[in-house]
This record gives sequence, C-alpha cells and structure tokens, in this order.
Amino acid sequence: MNLGFLLEVALGGLMAGVLYSLVALGLVLIFKASGVFNFAQGAMVLFAALSMARLSEWIPGWLGIENLWLANGLAFVASVAIMIVLAMVIERIVLRPLVNQEGVVLLMATLGVTYFMDGLGQTLWGSDIYKIDLGISKDPLLLFEGTFQGGVLVNRDDIVAAVMATVLVIVLALFFQKTATGRALRAVADDHQAAQSIGIPLNRIWVIVWAVAGFTALVAGMVWGSKLGVQFSLAILALKALPVVILGGFTSVPGAIVGGLIIGLGEKLSEVYLGPIIGGGIENWFAYVLALGFLLVRPQGLFGEKIIDRV
Repeated sequence: MNLGFLLEVALGGLMAGVLYSLVALGLVLIFKASGVFNFAQGAMVLFAALSMARLSEWIPGWLGIENLWLANGLAFVASVAIMIVLAMVIERIVLRPLVNQEGVVLLMATLGVTYFMDGLGQTLWGSDIYKIDLGISKDPLLLFEGTFQGGVLVNRDDIVAAVMATVLVIVLALFFQKTATGRALRAVADDHQAAQSIGIPLNRIWVIVWAVAGFTALVAGMVWGSKLGVQFSLAILALKALPVVILGGFTSVPGAIVGGLIIGLGEKLSEVYLGPIIGGGIENWFAYVLALGFLLVRPQGLFGEKIIDRV
C-alpha cells in the first residue's frame, strides 16, 4: 500500500469534513436555541455565498476598488450585515408568532424559510454559477516530499477552511460556556416558557442565534464557493451536515467538528478503496448509512446529551 497516497486521500477527506462541519455548526446553534432541526441551513449557506460572490463582483465597480483583499473584505462585511438583517426578519415574521409552539411547528416553519430563501436568492442575485476569488493560489502544496515518494498534495483553500473552522469552534465553545448570552441560549433550548419566566428575552436570543448561524453559513459558503463555484446545488450539498450532527450530537459544538471529520474521512477512504470492489457512488450515501447506524445504537450521537424521561 502506498502510504503517501493513503495520507493524501485521508487529508482530502478530513478537509472535506471540515466544510461539512462548518455547516453543521449552524445546525447545532439553531437546535440549541430552539430545539428544532433547521432545514433552512443549506439555503442559508447558498444565500450567504451568493451575497458574497455578487457583492465581490459589484463593489470594485461601484467604489473603484482594485485591491482584491479590500473588495472581498467589504463584500464580507456587507454579507454579514445582510445575514443579520435576514435573521431579524425571520425572527419577527416567522419565529415570534410561533413562540411556545410544538417543535414540529417550528420544523415546518424552517422548511418554509428554506424555499423562501431559495427564491429570494435567485431573485436578488441571479441563478448562474458564480465564483468567489479569495486570492488563494489554486496550486496545491507538496508536503512530505522527502518522506513519501511523490510527496502529498494538499489544497491551500482546504488549509484555510481548517483554520477557519478551528477558530470558529473555539470562539463558539467559549461563547456558550463563558458568556451570559451563551448560558441564556442553553436555557431557552431546555424550556422556552421557563426561560421567559426568569426574564430571558426569547426574541432577542433567537435573533442572536440565527445571526450567528448565518455567519457560520457565510464562512462555509465562502470557502465552498471558492472551491466549487456558487451554484444552487450548494444548498443540497450542505444538507450533508444532517448526518454530521446525527453522528456528533445535535447539542454539541465539538461534536459537529468530530462528526464532520469522521464522515469526510470515511466517505473518501471508502470511495477510493471500496469503490472499485463494490461499485462507485459510495461517497454519495456513506454518510447517511453511517448516520442510520448511529440512530439505531446511539441516537443522541457521540457527544449529545442523553435524554432521560422520568414518569
């Protein structure tokens, strides 16, 4: 077995898992604050990526800016503002009327938000395939050339994604554990009515968590868009985060990262080494089969909190 090739495949899988994890972070945040799975997270990734792509095209012409980094920075700030405004609109129009409703009602609401954001994104930004140029060289890095024959190729944008994911996980973990707002988010997730009874403003908490989830969607969409181009298949691809949170646990921020890495690594290795034996396409269904297995033996996931009902 060529160890260099094995390491290259493994690193490629881990980097793909990082992108899944970035989307899964948004799912975990929404679930921790509302107790419902947010089907709109994939649409949020697409909408945020479209915003970044189109604004990075338009801003140089509008403001006469030739510096790529400055134009991208302004587009990023503007996209963050757009996602915050979108979070406020969703809270005011969709979530606020549904306070204290059953979880399935909120779930159906997120489905409605999904189709609304798909249509709004197409109307505002267009439906072509757009690119996001982050100024990262597309030439891969050649590592361990002296250790393995031919070395190991690693994409530079994968390294950037890994750094971004690491920073986000650290910041979010500190946010949930060390800040009053983070503790309020956990209280709201446990019981909406009890949280309101002790003075926690549910509406403000939901705006904050949807805005933060929108920010993580923007980071994921930005990196994914620079790799694959911004197109509407991103919304479907982003739903690969569903088996990630099933594996890691719906309430665990570190679990979103670990689950993404496991799935990314597993699907790449199985496609390369098992694909020629049992047929191709393993990469498309591996994550969902693995998630089904976890639902059967450990439904709370690797890091999820076990729910015990006492009667």
